[in-house]
Amino acid sequence: MVVKGHILAVDDTATSLKLLTDILKEEGYEVRSAISGELALHAAVRNPPELVLLDIRMPEMDGYEVCRQLKSHAETRDAPVIFVSAVSETDEKVQGFEAGAVDFVTKPYQRNELLARVRTHLELNRLRNNLEELVAERSSKLIESEKKLKASLLDSISAIASIVEMRDPYTAGHQRRVAQIAVAIGRELQLPENQIEGIHLASVVHDVGKIRVPAEILSKPGKLTANEFNLIKEHSQTGYDIIKSIDYPWAIAEIVLQHHERLDGSGYPRGLKNAEILLEAQIIAVADVVESMMSHRPYRPGLGIDVALAEISLKRSSCFDADIVDACLKIFLEQGFTPSA
Repeated sequence: MVVKGHILAVDDTATSLKLLTDILKEEGYEVRSAISGELALHAAVRNPPELVLLDIRMPEMDGYEVCRQLKSHAETRDAPVIFVSAVSETDEKVQGFEAGAVDFVTKPYQRNELLARVRTHLELNRLRNNLEELVAERSSKLIESEKKLKASLLDSISAIASIVEMRDPYTAGHQRRVAQIAVAIGRELQLPENQIEGIHLASVVHDVGKIRVPAEILSKPGKLTANEFNLIKEHSQTGYDIIKSIDYPWAIAEIVLQHHERLDGSGYPRGLKNAEILLEAQIIAVADVVESMMSHRPYRPGLGIDVALAEISLKRSSCFDADIVDACLKIFLEQGFTPSA
């Protein structure tokens, strides 16, 4: 015979408990009996039932307290509790629902009514559990799909970035190191992890627009002419034009466009000021300046981290956001941060 369900029956009156147990067993349920609230709790925690039938008026520990404790234990909180009691006052029933019960069967009860309520609440609880399992399964699949999507995005971003680095060996690794600094600043500012992911991806391609700058200008050992510098300044707009048609979950194209803007309006290409500049672009701007100054370039040797930090400190609040500068100083000076090659 197939067991229809596992039920715990609780009643301090032996004859009532036997009647209840016999009815349920005849219908095909597996039943455990408890003649007190304390015994019921021990039995339920040791082997959680699918449903509990519970008397209210019991000595030492009444049904309300048993129900509250069942709902307080992780092992038993999901089992529906039906009070089977002579209680008939509305206030007492309300108290039972507040304790966590799902239904009442009033003594003396009809056998068919009792079985109908038991069957209904078992089915409802199983449906709920199945739904929760289904949601958990779907959520797990969505999380896995999201991970794969993010990995794919990073791969595509990295592929784009590598094109620039093949043409400009002097700045090979620059974008990756800027990304490391920018991410460290974002974490110091306690930004949400999703926002930090966007900063990372935008940093990795912030100079992708240099693909249109002639290689001889990128690697020129001497000072640039005004026209040459103007060509290099176009890389922000070019980078935006390259990336804007790609549907990323973050405003990566706009961040790339703005990473040379400055708070006082002295930046390019639009001369944006203050809050007009995306926070992500402001963070990359600071990381970009620090990495560029500390590293070697065709026209000069690396100036070192001290000079780089002095530069952003000098322009704190004028060109660069004060909180971002302070976060950058902290990760280098107090936390000993060093970007990897």
